[in-house]
Amino acid sequence: MAGPPDLKRQDFKKTLIVVHDLAMTAVAVVATFYVRFDGRLLDERLQHLPLFLPPFVAFAGLVYWFFQLYRSKWRFASLPDLFNIFRATSVLALTLLVIDYVLFSPQLFGFYFFGKITIALYWLIQMFLLGGPRLAFRYVKYARSRQTLERDSNTPALLLGRGSDIEVFIRAIESGAVKRLQPKGVLSFRSDDLGQSIRGVPVLGTFTDMDQVIQDFQERGTPIRRLVATPSALAPEAHPEMLIARARRLGLPLVRVTSLGEGMRDAELAPLEIEDLLLRPTVQIDRRRLENFIRGKRVLVTGGGGSIGSEICTRVVAFGATDLMIVESSEPSLYHILENPTLLSSDTNVDGLIADVRDRDRIREVMREFRPDVVFHAAALKHVPYLERNWTEGVKTNVFGSVNVADAAVEAGVGEIVIISTDKAIDPVSMLGATKRFAEMYAQALDAEFKGHNGAPRLIAVRFGNVLGSVGSVVPKFKAQIARGGPVTVTHPDMVRYFMTTREAADLVLTSASHADDGRRIAADAAAAYERASVYVLKMGQPVRIYDLAERMIRLAGYEPGEDIEIAVMGTRPGERLHEILFARDEPMAEIGIDGVMAAKPIFADRERVDRWLDALDRAIAAGDRSAAERVFEEAIPEFKRRVLPLEPPAPAEPARLASN
Repeated sequence: MAGPPDLKRQDFKKTLIVVHDLAMTAVAVVATFYVRFDGRLLDERLQHLPLFLPPFVAFAGLVYWFFQLYRSKWRFASLPDLFNIFRATSVLALTLLVIDYVLFSPQLFGFYFFGKITIALYWLIQMFLLGGPRLAFRYVKYARSRQTLERDSNTPALLLGRGSDIEVFIRAIESGAVKRLQPKGVLSFRSDDLGQSIRGVPVLGTFTDMDQVIQDFQERGTPIRRLVATPSALAPEAHPEMLIARARRLGLPLVRVTSLGEGMRDAELAPLEIEDLLLRPTVQIDRRRLENFIRGKRVLVTGGGGSIGSEICTRVVAFGATDLMIVESSEPSLYHILENPTLLSSDTNVDGLIADVRDRDRIREVMREFRPDVVFHAAALKHVPYLERNWTEGVKTNVFGSVNVADAAVEAGVGEIVIISTDKAIDPVSMLGATKRFAEMYAQALDAEFKGHNGAPRLIAVRFGNVLGSVGSVVPKFKAQIARGGPVTVTHPDMVRYFMTTREAADLVLTSASHADDGRRIAADAAAAYERASVYVLKMGQPVRIYDLAERMIRLAGYEPGEDIEIAVMGTRPGERLHEILFARDEPMAEIGIDGVMAAKPIFADRERVDRWLDALDRAIAAGDRSAAERVFEEAIPEFKRRVLPLEPPAPAEPARLASN
């Protein structure tokens, strides 16, 4: 968390840039006269200069601000920055041309104050005085970073991937974002990269040449100690499974670059895990859209220490929220997220407090004091078997906790309230699905009360499937079972699931909230063209058969399924189903025009009926009457009546050998 001294230092640096550019504008005009004229012609112009120069410098400052010369850092000066300088200088030169030939000079002085040749000369000098110091400053920083790199880097490494990714990553090393890494060479899976040099680092071969390249370095007395895979090295066409196998055989640590392309300061290294190779191509998000939505806002996240909640926290910080309040019922989880380096190093004011969403008065107090602009409600109980056995806790947290958060947020004047839901809420067959679907319905009923009111709050739900790496996810479970030598346990050979990363899940949540915000702020006459969605889902591609997932993870670990490690079919647990569903059959789809996101319009009961069901659920909890609670869910969610549990496994609960593929 950056304090006031950091902000003051940033403001001081920006002020220096402004002063420099304005001073260079004045110097450019005066230098142009001295270069172009002498004697009486020079004296005439210098005599009138005090009348002309101050307003021109002030106008130049506005032009520089319009072309964003003050937003970029000099140490990262690049072609886009030079192009902005080119545009700004060209506008100033054209302004001088108009002033000199159309407006003032002939009438005021009886001669052209500048002249065409002088204006062209001014353009050249102004370009040099604005662009030259920036490039010089960047070169000095580059030279110093190279010296620091050579002095401090003590881990010789090979970089793996396409040239464009490698170039960005090497710049991250030079800037100090990635430390203690000494790039000795590049390996690419594309033969047309061979023979090139990327920022002084040679491309030594393709992935198939890895053994020979590493042996050559060993013979020269510079052993390679790390392999670094950029995102392009993990693309399917690069055959990343081969990288894992080769790295394991060579005994070298293989790490991947995370966050590449989101700014060099965000580049980080993480161990390459098996799950990194299980994914479909990541959906590209509209970063500008999310920045425009989050920047400058106060954000509150319930369950901010959980898998999804913590990722939402890091994303809202990355997109420029001014204040972030993290609400957690678990003290260890709250401590862990507040110590997250991304949050600690941000400009966002981050704070956290202990509160349970089931405590209505406490949640109202938190909302009233913090007064957020956006609320992400991620606090929930989510594990199907536990909620089947402890159904009262699921109803208290997932239903009444969501009601408490939604009501308190509306009372506090929150603009967008996002309920984190699950694909199990559709045609629910479990207590998890029923409680989550009921929470969706309450939010939709509350949202409907504000329909047609410009600036009123929006309440939406966001559904997604299994999140890789989250607590309880099948992938960490399979990894642990493989590490123990098996067996890998699968509940049903035909069970399929959708998978996504925590980053994708968090970006989906923010994107959905931004669309809801569009509808909240549109004028009444434009409301007809706006698709008012209530449920948002990421387009997650094809679902994955869990049995196939187990097979591939075993092979990625270097074993053969059915020979080295067995797969055991254990039988479906209560509340589970074979196939996940993203939308209910009667939910009308909404086309929102956002790539990678699907949406549906509201289907819900009126507020009076929902309140009556809530009263009945409250009585069922007090009496410990599960049948009464299930009758409420069956009335509210007709699909819940059709559940058939448990599902019978088609195979005995014992290790099943696999046929080789």
